Amino acid sequence: MNILRKNINQAYTKHSAGKPFIVAIDGLSGSGKTTMVEQLRDLANDVMVFHIDDFIVERFKRYGTGESEAMEYYARQWDVDLLVETLFKPLQEGQAKLTLPYYERDRDEVIDRTVEITPNGLVLIEGIFLLRDEWRNYFDYVVYLDCPQEVRYERVLHRDTYIGDLAERLDKYTRRYWPGEAHYLETVNPKGKADHIVQAD
Repeated sequence: MNILRKNINQAYTKHSAGKPFIVAIDGLSGSGKTTMVEQLRDLANDVMVFHIDDFIVERFKRYGTGESEAMEYYARQWDVDLLVETLFKPLQEGQAKLTLPYYERDRDEVIDRTVEITPNGLVLIEGIFLLRDEWRNYFDYVVYLDCPQEVRYERVLHRDTYIGDLAERLDKYTRRYWPGEAHYLETVNPKGKADHIVQAD
């Protein structure tokens, strides 16, 4: 962790003035992305955090589409192009205000909210699939958390109680999430596109 902090700080001090420094924290489900973000919050005085899961789309856009559940998860869980236009591109350009499509899980609705960005601040974006081709070039520094499969599986199966009981969680991950993650690893090779790989446990 100390090496990671040093590397990010070194890169941060060299970034273009007037724009935020954008760090992506990528990794598969249960790899510890949220925990890592909390450990990096003190890297700068002005740190803004975005969780990519705050920007998923409504259920009708990601379920029952006719595609495999794995591809519904990978390709339809987020509006990939919309996030380029509302989040990634404006951040890279140094825009001061962003209007973002936040998902309200309880109501299954997307609500636009405006957030202000500090020009020279540090932005941490955590989430899965961040290194897909459409998004990779918008990050100044990329961290990938490489966590053993058995550890990740145990974490998510005991964490995601909103899905249902343990059997329902296992069924959904087996049908939808884990195959979607396998597709990501096979087609994108996120470890090969990261600036820093953390061996998580």
